[in-house]
Amino acid sequence: MHEIKGFARLKIHPGKLQEFKDLQAQCMAVVRAKDTGTLQYEVFFNDDSSECIVYERYRDSEALLEHFSNLGDLMTAMFQVCSGSGEILGTPSSLLRKALEGSPVRIYTPYQSL
Repeated sequence: MHEIKGFARLKIHPGKLQEFKDLQAQCMAVVRAKDTGTLQYEVFFNDDSSECIVYERYRDSEALLEHFSNLGDLMTAMFQVCSGSGEILGTPSSLLRKALEGSPVRIYTPYQSL
């Protein structure tokens, strides 16, 4: 098993919090209904709800690629109301690496763990 973990760090544009929350609720509904390899998908806000972190865990690279596909149009809308970057933790497949090329997502590969 080659689990992939990720953090999306999102900064919500001023005046766009409710629209962001509405889109995030739609994302959660899609993840619950369509994703087959998403193990964890959690959203956390800072104290003033101007930024959030989405913590994600996927069975493997293919599950994360499926997630990207399922959320395609919603992600386009999401990045109209926020900006962001992210980190992927794990050993991504060559297909996942290619999908992330040119994106603001950095890849970190395993070094040590318990």
